[in-house]
Amino acid sequence: MIDTCICMGASVSALHGRNKADEANAKKSVAVIGDSTFMHSGVTGLIDIAYNQSNSTVIILDNSITGMTGHQDNPTTGKTIKGDPTTAVSLELLAKAVGIDRVRVVDPYNLEECERVIREEVEADEPSVVISRRPCALLKYVKHKPPMHVDTDKCVGCKMCMKIGCPAISMKDKKSVIDFTQCVGCAVCSQLCKFDAIKEGEAK
Repeated sequence: MIDTCICMGASVSALHGRNKADEANAKKSVAVIGDSTFMHSGVTGLIDIAYNQSNSTVIILDNSITGMTGHQDNPTTGKTIKGDPTTAVSLELLAKAVGIDRVRVVDPYNLEECERVIREEVEADEPSVVISRRPCALLKYVKHKPPMHVDTDKCVGCKMCMKIGCPAISMKDKKSVIDFTQCVGCAVCSQLCKFDAIKEGEAK
């Protein structure tokens, strides 16, 4: 079990303090922070992690926008707050510049990759950063795949697909149902289904 520190701007420094106070259990916790919040106030905590040498793993959720407060651009997007082109800060290079040698980038739509990388980093004997990178599905330029659908003959109602908290998935008559108006076709739910009941494309 891995504990998670999540708090606007404070997760990184909170993890650092927790791990310095209990270094024997440092490998059991991670900090999670968004890309815009990391630029706003999380990078200072990462500097503390590197400078004061705590064995901490920070996961940056890079969705290429400021999702929490209205989809404003931030220093990582390459656009100013008005949408004009500007310099884009590289999260990878920034993490390395403050002294983090272990920097990994994963696609959150690939669950197997994410689990493998996070397990590797929490077991490492040095601080690390995992950048989970995928543009927000609500951005206008993001093209979605056709919605997924559930093969009710194969679905056993185990609710494994519900564990990702997707708003497009619900249960009806003890079977999973996918709302095609909300599904963006990411196929994350199909990776969780052990019965091959979730298919790409609309039901025929």
